[in-house]
Amino acid sequence: MKTSTLVINVASSAPATAEAIGIAVAGDGALPKEIILTRTQLGALGFEGKVGQTLVIPMVGTKYTIAVGIGEVGKADADVMRNAAAALARASSKIGSLTTTLANAGRGDRSEIAQAVVEGLMLATHRYDALKTKVKLSAKLSTVTLVATSSTTAAVTSGAKRGVIIADAVLMARDLANMPPAYLTAKMIAEHAQKIGIEVGLRVEIFTKDQLLAMGCGGMIGVNRGSVNPPRMVKISYHPSAFRGAKKSVGKKSKSAKPPHLIMVGKGVMYDSGGISLKPSDPSHAMMKADMSGAAAVLATMSTLKALGCKNQVTAYLMCTDNLPSGSAMAMGDVLTMRNGKTVEIHNTDAEGRLVLADGLSLAAEQKPDAIVDIATLTGACARALGPSMSGVMGNNQRFVDQVVSASKATDEQTWQLPLERQYRKLIDSYIADMKNVGGPDAGAITAALFLEEFVSGIPWAHLDIAGPMWADADAGWLQRGATAYGTRLLVNLAENFKKR
Repeated sequence: MKTSTLVINVASSAPATAEAIGIAVAGDGALPKEIILTRTQLGALGFEGKVGQTLVIPMVGTKYTIAVGIGEVGKADADVMRNAAAALARASSKIGSLTTTLANAGRGDRSEIAQAVVEGLMLATHRYDALKTKVKLSAKLSTVTLVATSSTTAAVTSGAKRGVIIADAVLMARDLANMPPAYLTAKMIAEHAQKIGIEVGLRVEIFTKDQLLAMGCGGMIGVNRGSVNPPRMVKISYHPSAFRGAKKSVGKKSKSAKPPHLIMVGKGVMYDSGGISLKPSDPSHAMMKADMSGAAAVLATMSTLKALGCKNQVTAYLMCTDNLPSGSAMAMGDVLTMRNGKTVEIHNTDAEGRLVLADGLSLAAEQKPDAIVDIATLTGACARALGPSMSGVMGNNQRFVDQVVSASKATDEQTWQLPLERQYRKLIDSYIADMKNVGGPDAGAITAALFLEEFVSGIPWAHLDIAGPMWADADAGWLQRGATAYGTRLLVNLAENFKKR
């Protein structure tokens, strides 16, 4: 499901056909020879080499040089270069073909820099315009050539290839999350997953409403009761070919080698009206079509693993349903029985994400993996606490949480660890069931995580609450207005680098 039309090439020099060349310019040090202006002249034009600054300099004929600020040379890491590339992409959006030296600038591994540059270029040029009857012609950049030297060509090429794979996955997740509710039901996203599985070589299993009912997935069935669209649970399995049939010696015996096994569970509420606890009808709730951003990020992540040669076994559960009001909808005071047998009293039908995740986490725990991570647009409390730029992470195993945080830092998808404070567990006690689905007005992100912990059977687990960063109100850096697909690059990094502890 390729969504980008941007073609990325690598060459040792700028093609003669390139309409413009983007030159990395630091805020300190000597100016590149391609920049024909002095520091004083650049400054007079308002360009100081700060990260993301751009200046278009006309050349002879119809060609242009675009100066791109990367800040201080010693601080120009992959995150800086990703944002610089995004700024260059926007500055050259009306130019058809572009060459840039960004992949050879900055500090760090050339492959990582090239990957970041490609991600910035692709993520900043893409728009979800499938439903526009008249697409603006402002974004026509179609070809970018990364200039490399003889000693960096291999690394730049490798990094660029990874960048394309990962950026395409992010764009897929953005497209899915931007689709209006009628254009992407639970059944439809399951069909997307099946198609992607065929394309990239993943095993995809789809579970219908009747199957979920027979499996005892009371959370999924309960949340879906008000919808005319049936739920779907999608299980996606990736097993690295390097381990298939491999053997390892243990004393005089041998047994099958097993790669570390990570399970991802994504909240896929295709549209969240709040159910009987109906949300107010202010314009911001149009973004509730993106309440399935967790499932979209997981699906997109899974689509990359074979192409990236991931050496870990990864399984995914997408828990997909609407949350809508009707005469048959789940009501406050109802009690649901989850997949693991625990009972939940409903005190707020708008706290539905944890109910569908509960079934997914229960099924994940039954497989006894080495770790489980869930990702969900779960609580307004987390968004209010941390704002729109970072997610909250909580978990029952610090070593695994540290791996999630490490993946966050490596991808510039920021997260912040919140305490899983177990003295708050009593806030979700119910006098008629095992627990309530909400814990009151305080510590909402933490009580939601404590609820989820009830379903992981003590297996190392981390929970990513992405309610804040799942949506952007404006373009900024490599982010575009709308659904951000936050977590996709983080999860790809986690899947590749996951270590069993």
